[in-house]
Order: sequence, then C-alpha cells, then structure tokens
Amino acid sequence: MSIADRLEGKRVVICAGSGGVGKTTTSAAIALGLAAQGLRVAVVTIDPARRLADALGLDELGNEPRQVDPARLSGHGLELTGELWAMQLDAKRTFDELIARLAPDDQSRDEVLGNRIYQELSSAVAGSQEFTAIAKLYELDRSGDYDTIVLDTPPSRNALDFLEAPDRLTGFFEGRALRMFLAPTGIAAKVMGAGTGVVFSVLKRVTGVDLLSDLSVFFRSLGGLVEGFRERAAGVKAILEDPATTFLVVTSPEREPVAEAVYFRGKLRDAGMPFGGLVVNRVHVRAPDEEDPDDVRAALTEELGAPLAGKVATTLREQQILAARDEAALVRLAEETGETDPIVIPQLDGDVHDVDGLVAIHRHLFASGEERDALLAAAAF
Repeated sequence: MSIADRLEGKRVVICAGSGGVGKTTTSAAIALGLAAQGLRVAVVTIDPARRLADALGLDELGNEPRQVDPARLSGHGLELTGELWAMQLDAKRTFDELIARLAPDDQSRDEVLGNRIYQELSSAVAGSQEFTAIAKLYELDRSGDYDTIVLDTPPSRNALDFLEAPDRLTGFFEGRALRMFLAPTGIAAKVMGAGTGVVFSVLKRVTGVDLLSDLSVFFRSLGGLVEGFRERAAGVKAILEDPATTFLVVTSPEREPVAEAVYFRGKLRDAGMPFGGLVVNRVHVRAPDEEDPDDVRAALTEELGAPLAGKVATTLREQQILAARDEAALVRLAEETGETDPIVIPQLDGDVHDVDGLVAIHRHLFASGEERDALLAAAAF
C-alpha cells in the first residue's frame, strides 16, 4: 500500500520517530507528493538545521508558512498541481504569539509579554517543543488554509510528551498550585503574605528586583488567559484523536531506532491514537540471487588484480551483513507493531539535501506495490 492510499482523506499527518532517521526529509517528501496530487499542503518542521530549507531551495524558513516555487521542481520530473508551503517552528515566537492571541486586551498582553517571570518561563516552555508544536498545529488547522498539514515532531520519547501535552496543559491550569497563586486562601494566603514577603523583600534589597511584584503581575495577568489555554488544549486533543489525523512512525533499521519505533507504536495504541503505518528509511536491500563474495573475488582477480578484487569482495560481504541485519529489523518491526507492509526506502547515495533527494524519497513513498518492488530491486546490490 502506498503512502497515498494510507493518507487518503487525512487532514493532519504527524511524523514521529527517534532522531537521525530522516523524519524531516520524509515529512517534506510526503508534503511534496500530496502537493503533486493537487492538494494545498503545509509542512511544519521543528528541526533547527537548514536541511528542509536547502532541500526546497528556500533561503530560509520562518515561523509562518512560505510557498515553494513550483518552478523549483520543474526540472526534477515532478509537477506541483497543488501548493506546497513550508515553515520551521520558532518555539519562543509561537508561544509569544499564543499569549498575544489569547490575551483579553492589549494591556493584559503587554503585561504578560513584558513580565520578567514570563520571559524566563516562556523560554523554558518554548524549549519543550511539544507545547509550541501543538499550538502551531492548532493554529494552522483552524485557519482552514490547507487541505493537509504534515508535522515533523521531536524525537519519539519527546513525542510522547507531544501526545500528552494537551492533558498536561489542562492539568496545569486546573491544578492547585496555580489556583493558590491566583487566589490564595487559608494557610497558603498566610504563607504567601508573611514568610515569602520577608524573603522577597530581602531579595529586592540585594538585587534591586521586585520579584514578588513580578510574580503578582504575572499570575494576575495569566488568570485572564486560563480559559483560552483550556479551550486550546481541548481543541488540540480533539485534533489528535480525529479520524482525519494519522501518525506515521518513521525509523531506520538500526537497533535503537527500531526499539523507539516499537515503543512509540505501543504508546499510540494505548492512547487510542490513529496509526497510519511505518516508514523505514535507509534499508540495505539484498538481491534475491546474491553472489558469494569468494566467487566474486575469484572472478575479478585476473581483471582487477588480487588486492582490488579482494576489496570488492569485502565490500560485498559487508553489504550482505547489513542487508541481513535490516531484514531481521523488518521482521521484528512487523511482529511487534503489527505493521506487515511497511514502506521501505533503500539506502540512497549520499545525504538527502536537495530536491533530487526529496523526489527520490517521494518516488518510493508514493509508488504502488509493483512499482515499489521494482524500485527496491533496482536498489539491491
């Protein structure tokens, strides 16, 4: 089954997996293929590297989607009949924009954004990319500007935080700690009014910073945003559980990424999240009629000389070992995830850093069954 079959009717595609397995380029190639089918597609990456911008021929990517020039692809055998938009998430800016959008008025917005406590907290929260990723996903989905949104996520253990972020965000705003700061009563009021007042008074004299005032302004201003955050968290949770959303788990055949893929697949199952399948990148493919390295060395010795023929045989043997390892990894993935028909992308020559590389990955992703078999056979050694 091609990726096109798996994604038919899907509005949100979330690519998850461990780091270094080609998740960003896979996300871009999926978006590219959907745009080639006539859809208006936005691909969102959180990868701070410039790989996606370079691959798409853009000088830079910012916190708002930029359209990829269709002419950029005209000489690479792929025509965009739809539109491809791309952006790289700026976590801090996204969080600031969220505060500005939810603030009830300009004064509340300026009080929060200019508050020292907020500036420190927002940098820390923005560093937890799942919070800002879901905020941007919600924003793009609600805009209605795109037929499909393809989201690249943090490495998979962090992506579990991505799954849990809506509940955690709601829990924070409904929790006792925040309520105590917003409206302290009883013992909490006495503690905050007496003991902490002395401490903050000393800090103010020593540092010149009125931390108690900053905290008071911050939590008072935050109180006006609580309902907006709560509604946003509920909206994101609804998107993640929507049948029009699907998760693709991207991995490579190495041991640790495979273990991460199996783990994340289990978490998706436990959470009742929609699973669209596996994409396995950088697979070494063995030809069905593979040759014996010793026979290859013997056949090439007269033509190449013994040393070079030996190197060719050694390289062939190493490739066969890698292919056997990758075959075993595919078997394990099938057994432990229930995905018996993963999309396999062979090891390509060099790193994918340009349009040709994206088109090559796209070709494997969107190929039909027979086409995929032919492409894999051509990649065999």
